[in-house]
Amino acid sequence: MRGVTDEPGRPVPYREPRQARSAATLARVLRAAEEVASSAGLEEMTITGVAERAGVSVGTIYRRFEDKEQLITALAERMLERREEYMAERLRTADPSLSGVLDTYAHALLQSFADSNSLFPELLRVRGAASLDRGARTITEIHRLLLEAAAPYTGQIQRSHPGTALDTAARAILGACFHNSVRPDPATGETALRQYADALGDMALAYLLTPDRRRTASP
Repeated sequence: MRGVTDEPGRPVPYREPRQARSAATLARVLRAAEEVASSAGLEEMTITGVAERAGVSVGTIYRRFEDKEQLITALAERMLERREEYMAERLRTADPSLSGVLDTYAHALLQSFADSNSLFPELLRVRGAASLDRGARTITEIHRLLLEAAAPYTGQIQRSHPGTALDTAARAILGACFHNSVRPDPATGETALRQYADALGDMALAYLLTPDRRRTASP
């Protein structure tokens, strides 16, 4: 995991382990926190419940974290960083074409939002300034990865401003994935998610390959 104190002004979410055994215990606690939060939600997650799931004492967790909010901060860091790495890897192996990049982006992003019983989108919601900043950085990084992967194929874009159009398409897919995760009747299951992601990729590609509408001045 990247050092959580690398950026100036970022709060220290927990005490970093210095020994392999401590690091293994921390990983087990965070894994347990993710499992508990995925099934019960962040609001219902408790230190006691996490300790029971991890097989450690409550005191072990409090030696690492000051309170539940600090544990959530560490969990968010772990999960959001993992999503960034997942998106980067998927885009690195995308078919080398504009359609390939868009399809991969849509499928990988939709899967990220569907994972962990919607815990990922919950972590992106507002939980104070620090958490909002962390979620925003993940969204920005995912967006950057898409723009970088699609850069070699911008010559195929038929809009008058290819860069702006690609930015718009990326935002539309991101918004649709987030919306699916919070709506009361989301697309779920492998088939439904694949069909939805296919539709998002097709929509974005059709927009990028369609020239701007010609507007005529009103008489």
